[in-house]
Amino acid sequence: MKQQQSSITALPPSPDEERHRRMVRYGVAMGIRVACVLACFFVHGWWLVLPVTGAIALPYIAVVLANVGFARPGVVERPGSIVPTRGGPQP
Repeated sequence: MKQQQSSITALPPSPDEERHRRMVRYGVAMGIRVACVLACFFVHGWWLVLPVTGAIALPYIAVVLANVGFARPGVVERPGSIVPTRGGPQP
């Protein structure tokens, strides 16, 4: 019986790649938060609600987005985890 070969593109990202992706996402969200805080000094009237809301809500959103793992579609099979054999146990 022919064994199915695994593809490197079907494997999940390495822990280092995933950590880097999460750090970048968190950094971008915190950069937007800093922009919101700075905008609070320059915006007047009812428009002030938008940067204040962003400055308050973005830390929560940033943490949630940073901790969400994105799984690639498809099935990842471990090579050699199930090996079909014929007959009974081998001596």
